Amino acid sequence: QVQLVESGGGLVQTGGSLRLSCAVSGITFSSYVMGWFRRAPGKEREFVSAITRSGSSTYLSDSVKGRFTIARDNAKNTVYLQMNDLKPEDTGVYYCAALGGPADLPFVVLRKAYDYWGQGIPVTASS
Repeated sequence: QVQLVESGGGLVQTGGSLRLSCAVSGITFSSYVMGWFRRAPGKEREFVSAITRSGSSTYLSDSVKGRFTIARDNAKNTVYLQMNDLKPEDTGVYYCAALGGPADLPFVVLRKAYDYWGQGIPVTASS
């Protein structure tokens, strides 16, 4: 049984930081590209960040560049999203996802390319 379990979300003041974690089981973690998506209230799920299998390359959406960092630990089967300088527009439910296909554009930014998803965890940045 494949499981992706997010943790680390919550309420933070504008300008604050959070680190999301996603613990993965049931698949060979190092064989998958890992991504983070988010769904803001009233909006569709959108790409945030992705990291290749070895961690050698990362992708970030323009809206989070310079503020968010993605990392993975293949020994712990875990992917992380460090979020700094959080803004109200970062509020939403954050999902981690695993992609078994190509590790490059445009695949890594496409929701439909991902094979497995977590349940999501809420993040609220409030002033």
